[in-house]
Amino acid sequence: MSKLQHLAQLAYLIVDKILPTILRYQHIVAKWLRVRNVSSFVGLLLVGAIFSTAIAACSESRFAGQSDVRLKLVSFSVTQAAHDQIIPKFVEKWKKEHNQNVTFEKSYGGSGAQAAAVIAGSQEADIVHLALPLDVKKIQQAGLIKAGWENKAPRNGIVSKSVAAIVTREGNPKGINSWQDLAKDGVTLIAANPKTSGIAIWELLALWGSVTLNGGDEATALDYVSKVYKNTPTLTKDAREASDLFFQQKQGDVLINYENEIALAGQNGSKLPYTVPPINISIDNPVAIVDKNVDKHGNREVAAAFVDFLYSTEAQREFAKLQYRPVNPTVTQEVVAKYPPINTLFTSQDLGGWDLIQKKFFDDGAIFDKVQSGKKA
Repeated sequence: MSKLQHLAQLAYLIVDKILPTILRYQHIVAKWLRVRNVSSFVGLLLVGAIFSTAIAACSESRFAGQSDVRLKLVSFSVTQAAHDQIIPKFVEKWKKEHNQNVTFEKSYGGSGAQAAAVIAGSQEADIVHLALPLDVKKIQQAGLIKAGWENKAPRNGIVSKSVAAIVTREGNPKGINSWQDLAKDGVTLIAANPKTSGIAIWELLALWGSVTLNGGDEATALDYVSKVYKNTPTLTKDAREASDLFFQQKQGDVLINYENEIALAGQNGSKLPYTVPPINISIDNPVAIVDKNVDKHGNREVAAAFVDFLYSTEAQREFAKLQYRPVNPTVTQEVVAKYPPINTLFTSQDLGGWDLIQKKFFDDGAIFDKVQSGKKA
């Protein structure tokens, strides 16, 4: 915090807190002085001393601990590698500009489960970076984030992007090259659970849109999606667990995951062939300040600065190194040639928007539950 900001807050403290208190009890002070025959001059000195002491005490109380500030970041599982590179850069920048240390408490997990934990209060997040806007909207509806959060940051609150990719075993023995191939008999798919995971929601929407936005009707889409999920023996809690099951434990014939997560696995020595289908969904990851919590913790200024930093060229280059599709135009131009081209890139809005998507696909008894019931049958 700058010296100017300290002075402004001190002035506010004097005018808003200390002065009204002294004025409220001035008659008591005056009476005490008369009883003790204290001269006006000495009385003024006493009041001045009390006033100065009060200011100093309140100032010390108000600004105690300003040398350090803590932020709680709650994010979805696959962002950890990017944040591990971005956060130290922000901490260094803030220290240089404000002479203040920032420490981060971080939590990673399935996006849906993380949102539920923030709502329940077990994760007292200052900032959430989640897999899909629907999860942030749920936190808003719980009263923790003010309406219009998406307008408080660039790009409607979307800070990172990806697309869905299909990864297979070496040599692609099952011949899986397209969305439709996932419904073949004898194929075992590793996938996450839409009840807890953001990638799982994007995955189901990608499967559905590959039919309905390619000339097929909804009956055809439902039949296709049902066949795909029959090929899925278990559903993991998040994208990282699905990756570990496929890459580390060698389970399954095929995995659907974020393009960036598959690229990261390759960088970590688990390189397998993958396909980015030419008809695909734009996976948009939002960031938001959790208003109720930052107001409670008194760290809004640094939280807002970190959110802004995530959109910077420096931070977006770190996302791009991990195969996220950046939202910063400068970085997009730098890396666009490195990504597989997509002929048809549809969005959540093309499927009706998040209110309709939640009701149609993920509410109790909606499409996902019907698919699961058919799978059990």
